[in-house]
Amino acid sequence: MAKQLGYHQIREIFARFHEAEPEPKGELDHVNAYTLVVAVALSAQATDVGVNKATRELFKIADTPQKMLDLGEAQLIEHIKTIGLYRNKAKNVIKMSRMLVDDYRGEVPNSRAALESLPGVGRKTANVVLNMWWHVPAQAVDTHIYRFGNRSGVCPGKDVVAVERAIEDNIPADFQQHAHHWMILHGRYTCKARKPLCGTCIIRDLCDFEDKNL
Repeated sequence: MAKQLGYHQIREIFARFHEAEPEPKGELDHVNAYTLVVAVALSAQATDVGVNKATRELFKIADTPQKMLDLGEAQLIEHIKTIGLYRNKAKNVIKMSRMLVDDYRGEVPNSRAALESLPGVGRKTANVVLNMWWHVPAQAVDTHIYRFGNRSGVCPGKDVVAVERAIEDNIPADFQQHAHHWMILHGRYTCKARKPLCGTCIIRDLCDFEDKNL
């Protein structure tokens, strides 16, 4: 784990991320808040590409909680069976949809506590939805952010909660909205787990990673 970088280093890192990609976007396809929640929940231990492939036809016929209930668990499984843990995820999506219809009039709630009360929705999923749909500067820490944060010194922490707190405490406020997308994309395509592309990294002179792959 690298030491925590200073304010000016972190500010320069995110200034470069902003210059390279001013409006980073999540890579999960969705058409509304409900399909975003479903897509993020399905993405656990799966790739965004795989989820998008599975939901392409699904969301054409089931883009609301009631439509998902009408589709039913068996048909939902047929759409998502290429995704890991699909049976358990299908059960959770149906339970989530039932709860949304019964308790929230079919609308996705916009508070973290309410989102986390939904079956199959944890803190990470809740934060992704809050950030992407309601533009709350919530930080969803996945494996890419955890790796990048600890390698670089931008937001080191022994667990995802500590990393989330480090992001909130140390990344300048004007970069908070897009911080987790910049870090996810950087971790996914540049700061890779096995062979990081340090030679082409736009922040390599600021990063504290000792084993740079140049």
